[in-house]
Formats: sequence, C-alpha cells, structure tokens
Amino acid sequence: MTDRTVRIYFDYNATSPPAPEVIECVARLMREEPGNASSIHAFGQRAKAVLDDARTAVARLIGAEPGEVIFTSGGTEADNLALRGAVEALEAGGRRRLVTSAIEHEAILNTARALARRGWEVVELRPGPGGIIEPEVLAAALTPGTGLVSIMHANNEIGTIQPVADLAAITREAGIWFHTDAVQSVGRIPVSVRDLGVDMLSLSGHKFAGPKGTGALWVRRAVRLSSAQTGGRQERNRRAGTENVPALGGLGVAATLAAGRLAGTGARLATLRDRLETSILTTIDGTAVNGDPGRRVPNTSNISFDGIEAESLLIALDLEGIAVSTGSACSSGSLEPSHVLRGMGLPDARARNSIRFSLGPGTTDAEVDEVVRVLPDLVTKLRRLGRTAAALR
Repeated sequence: MTDRTVRIYFDYNATSPPAPEVIECVARLMREEPGNASSIHAFGQRAKAVLDDARTAVARLIGAEPGEVIFTSGGTEADNLALRGAVEALEAGGRRRLVTSAIEHEAILNTARALARRGWEVVELRPGPGGIIEPEVLAAALTPGTGLVSIMHANNEIGTIQPVADLAAITREAGIWFHTDAVQSVGRIPVSVRDLGVDMLSLSGHKFAGPKGTGALWVRRAVRLSSAQTGGRQERNRRAGTENVPALGGLGVAATLAAGRLAGTGARLATLRDRLETSILTTIDGTAVNGDPGRRVPNTSNISFDGIEAESLLIALDLEGIAVSTGSACSSGSLEPSHVLRGMGLPDARARNSIRFSLGPGTTDAEVDEVVRVLPDLVTKLRRLGRTAAALR
C-alpha cells in the first residue's frame, strides 16, 4: 500500500488541475494589473482589455460573439442567472412552466425547485435507461404555458450527451426558450451555440484547466434576461460587481488552450477510457457501464461494482493514491444514492455501488495500467468483507 498522497487523478469532472499557462497568467495579472475594469484611467483600461481578450477567447471556444458572453463565478451562478434571470420576462407573458430533466446538476434542480416555491410549475423528465432524453419525450411535455426548457448537454456523472440540437429545435418552433448546462462538455468536445440552436448556455472554467470561481453564461441577443443581483452596470447590466480580472484572464487562456487541443485530446482520452473500461469489465465479475456507451464525452466512465458500497471502494482507491468519485462533487457527503442513476430507473443498490472515472489531458497510459492492476484485488477484498459482515448480522 502507498501513502495517501494522490498519484493518479481520475476526477477531472469534479475539477481539472489548472494549466501552467493559466497559473502564470493569473499570477502576472495579480502583480501587474491592479486596475478596476470599470475605471476610465489607464490602469482601468488595461484591466478592461484583459476582460475583452478573455471574452473573445471564451466566445471563440463556443462559436459565439463576445458581446453575448456574461462572465460569472462559475457554472452554478450561470445556471442560476439563466433560470432566475428569465423569470421576469416569461412571467410578464403569462408563462410560468419550466421543463427540465431528473438527471440535471443540482444547480439546475435546486433552482427549479426554488421557482416551484415561487409558483412555477416544474416538470422533471425521466430519461431512458441509457440516460438520454429523446426528442419525442420533450415534445410531449410542452404546453402553451411552458416558457423555459433546461436540459444539460453532457451529464456530469455518466457523461452522456443529450441531443440538444434536436431538443432545441422543438422548443424554437414553439417559441420556448432553451437553456443548456454545458459545464461538462465545453472544452472537451466541440461546442457551437449556433449549431446547438440554444438560447442560453452555461460553462465553467475549472472544468477545462481554468481557475476555480470563473464561468460564463452565453445569452442569445434576443433573449431578455434580468440581472440576478442589483448594483453596478458590469456585464452589460446582467451581473453587477467588480470583475475578477486576474481569474477571468486565466479563463481566457484556458479557453484558448482548450480550443487548440480539442481534436487530439478527445480521441486520446476516448482510447484510454475504453481501455480502462474493457479491462475492468473483463477482469472483474459483476461490473457494468452506466449510461449510453455510444453517446458520451470521451473522458468519462461510470461503472457499477456489484456487492460493494461505492464509498468503500473510493476510500480503498484513495489509500492507493488513486482519486476517483462516486458522482457529483457538489453532492459529496450525501448519504442518498445518485439521483442521476436513480433518475435513469436503476435500482438503489446499483446507484450506491457505482464509481465515476473521469480522465483529463494529464492522464497517461501508465496510470490506466496502474488502476487496472490495483482494482481487482480491492474489489475482491471488499466483497469478501461485505459477505463476512452480512453473515455476522
């Protein structure tokens, strides 16, 4: 057994280590650019130029115009701004119904439930067993009172990619706004807001090697969105408060790096992930992949291990210096089984025995080999302990 120092990091969906270029940029801006981007003197104008460059880089990453990008503190704030910001305009038109899915990130689900307490009707669609919301399911759920649909692009736990372009086409024809949480897809697969046909899109910088506490909401120009907080006129009156210039400068660098590596990194990670999965499924009995294996981001694998608790396996792997996850980092510490796996109709036992492996640009062949080497003995040991404990009860 090794010490507890993490040597192998397979939890990129929780957060990705910042790129060296990002760290260098943030540190340089902290030292050299103290200005407030709203100030008109030279210091302020230099700070504003940093934000302009970052906004342009983020816009290029998602095929948008810079003027449509609103900087936020991350994916959660972007999701909140999309849903809460749309409420005023939609309520004025008599639409108070939101359609989402049962497998969204908690940033969407808990915000939707807050809207329900405000008097909105909230509908949570359940996907099929592969974790996909099919277009006909969404179409059947729409009513004249529906004002907003929010369906994530890629799921944070199982990696499945929703057919967002097809879903958004249905809402567009009905005059309904469509928001997508693309936190787990932007920077990992090509994402174009024009091709998707959505009205709003959320992203988070720390998922693609940017600084934590940075993100953005893209808003189509025709969408009337109210600010979620009052104050100054920053971000075109959509998000008051002094911008975090150094961090957002780092976000711009991360966006540029992500755009440059999309093609090569995606293919490499898919190969590594498939090798990891195949090895686990062939060497360990009672294992299965959760989610549609053909429609997912290239870095994510969610695997169930019969006869063990996922938390026990996570701890055992951590003691071996291997970092994985049982699901969303934002749900860490919850005793409830994964709402994503339960939302797909999987039994509680399977929702409790599943591990997420999420790879990233730093993942190597040797790391995959080490995980495959260590895992079978750990699973065997935990299953034996579980049977012994059951016999003593």
